[in-house]
Amino acid sequence: MVGWVSRTIVGATVRMPKWFVRWVSRRYVAGPELSDAVSIMKRLSGEGTCFTIDVLGEEITSMDEAQFFYDEYVRVIEAINAGQFDANLSIKPTAFGLLINREKGMDNIRKLVELASENDMFVRLDMEDHRVTSDTIQVVKDLQSEGLTNVGTVIQGRLHRSLADITDLEQELGPLADYRICKGIYLEPEDISFTQYRDIVDATNSCIDRMLDAGAYVAIASHDVPVIEYSKSALESFGMGPGKEDPRPNANKSRRHKGPGYEFQMLLGVRGPMRRKLASQGHRTRIYIPYGKKWYEYSIRRLKENPTIGTQVAKAFLMPWTNRP
Repeated sequence: MVGWVSRTIVGATVRMPKWFVRWVSRRYVAGPELSDAVSIMKRLSGEGTCFTIDVLGEEITSMDEAQFFYDEYVRVIEAINAGQFDANLSIKPTAFGLLINREKGMDNIRKLVELASENDMFVRLDMEDHRVTSDTIQVVKDLQSEGLTNVGTVIQGRLHRSLADITDLEQELGPLADYRICKGIYLEPEDISFTQYRDIVDATNSCIDRMLDAGAYVAIASHDVPVIEYSKSALESFGMGPGKEDPRPNANKSRRHKGPGYEFQMLLGVRGPMRRKLASQGHRTRIYIPYGKKWYEYSIRRLKENPTIGTQVAKAFLMPWTNRP
């Protein structure tokens, strides 16, 4: 029943005027400007969390657009330094031109990762749909081979190939294969991905086990109680958790992340009480903060790809006083 209600609400919302979608999305998107993301970080820093910043936009059509994203992320680095925030960067390789001109796109990503390294910041390559999975992983391999260890990728639990990708990265990069693990938001074909909820959760949990066993830094990006509870149990089995040194003999001890060898990540505006509870228990938590002119396209995609947001939409509309990220 809840699923049907959520899908109905989402279906109605995406047909609403743009101003209404903006009203709904303000909970999940900082706003169109960098200053909006900075305001969010100022407001939430007191909750003992850290951040990753995403400039919205992908699937560009020219290398001029790629230059915009490079320049904008330079501004993000400057803003993080100015505010002394505990924050890193999330970038989409296609926004830097990887599908238009691979060599120039790679140069753009390399320059940004180098600049981030000089400023002691980490860069996470967001995983897009299956067309660029292999390319994204290869970018991480190439940059790490050049000595840029402040870069890692995302693995999507729903893809059939994910365990093999983890093994491949482990063999080539060892514990420096720094991951964010998520279920995955792209609705991929059945021949390459799991499509049932329980199968996706089980596959994601298997990926978490493999990453922890490899000694990698693991950013667990999930709002699902089954994944979070499983992760806490898995961490305990590895002797990891709040207030504990990372006991894994093969752990990456030179990581740029501050703290133990794992963290929990959540989208801005989603499961705030759960995030605060994890933080109160001593777990490191990070909020994914998107901003940019492409807020409308991002909001519509999120709504379509995750119909359960419908319950959040209804809550925001009926009980606006609960809108605490």
